[in-house]
Amino acid sequence: MPLSSNQLPRWTLWAPLAAWLVLALSRVVPAEGLVIAVFAAALAGAVFAAVHHAEVVAHRVGEPFGTLVLAVAVTVIEVALIVSVMLGAGPEKSGLARDTVFAAVMIICNGIVGLCLLVGAWKHGEQDFQGRGASKALAVLASLSVLSLVMPNYLNAAPGPFFSKSQLAFAGVSSLVLYGAFVFVQTVRHRDYFLTEHDSANESVHAAPPSGRTALISLVLLFASLVAVVLLAKLLSPAVEHAVMQLGAPEAAVGIVIAALVLLPEGLAAVTAARANRLQTSMNLALGSALASIGLTIPTVAAVFIWVGQPLTLGIGAMETVLMSLTLLVSTLTLSQGRTTVLHGVVHLSLFAAYLFLSITH
Repeated sequence: MPLSSNQLPRWTLWAPLAAWLVLALSRVVPAEGLVIAVFAAALAGAVFAAVHHAEVVAHRVGEPFGTLVLAVAVTVIEVALIVSVMLGAGPEKSGLARDTVFAAVMIICNGIVGLCLLVGAWKHGEQDFQGRGASKALAVLASLSVLSLVMPNYLNAAPGPFFSKSQLAFAGVSSLVLYGAFVFVQTVRHRDYFLTEHDSANESVHAAPPSGRTALISLVLLFASLVAVVLLAKLLSPAVEHAVMQLGAPEAAVGIVIAALVLLPEGLAAVTAARANRLQTSMNLALGSALASIGLTIPTVAAVFIWVGQPLTLGIGAMETVLMSLTLLVSTLTLSQGRTTVLHGVVHLSLFAAYLFLSITH
């Protein structure tokens, strides 16, 4: 149905409610057998509902605010989950924030971006978007990634992949400043860098926006769906861990699966936009999500762990450093020009496949 309709489809109202009912039942029903399948079905329904409501909100507020709402909402909920798990598990989970952020960056920059480029170019041939906005986002992403995930390995203030307290505080503040500056540029100072130069000839662009009441309902249901997605992903994590152990895969595979589940709403929304020849929306969502993942996670966990005095592992390994460096280099080459083809998508997806394979076999 058109995004401008003021009547939301019934399934988008029932899917979040069903997900929350499943979450309530999970307190009394053990997660095994067919119950896991029910959890997965509820997760899928919540994901599709979140994508629909995100599109309604985005159509009401316009770009790039719409994609920013979805990216920040998912990240804030994810950060809250990370902090709660890390504080509850103690020192053995001190690297959870690092693993989650790194997995999110690799999944977004290679998996989601690659799929968007491939799907969009396969259907529409060459696609255009604002290279100026993408290059600025990649500059911030490279700075955040290296300062937060690589630099701890090369400092002498604390042995191992750790920052000292003062260095951790600086990393947190600088990450927040960089992300805040990017959001300011994206939404105020140079908003035109993140808007399409030519409107796509599709109904969602030219149709009238939904009413304020409909957008508000969608906003509430969007947050309800996203919270349900994250909690259901956490609920499914023991089953994922068990499956990983049965397959003999390393523990890092668990983080990849959980990060992929949490990023499903953003990924699906980005691919849907690319298929509708709105690649600019896809890039805003993908790169914005990667930036929010680091720019909001690092300051939050830094502040919490400085306060409680627990160690926080941030430095990634040598293999991860090479993969991230290659990802940032390739992303700069493919996205800064503002024109993409099928080849660009294949390159990113090849890097994503390499990341998955090496993470499992490393």
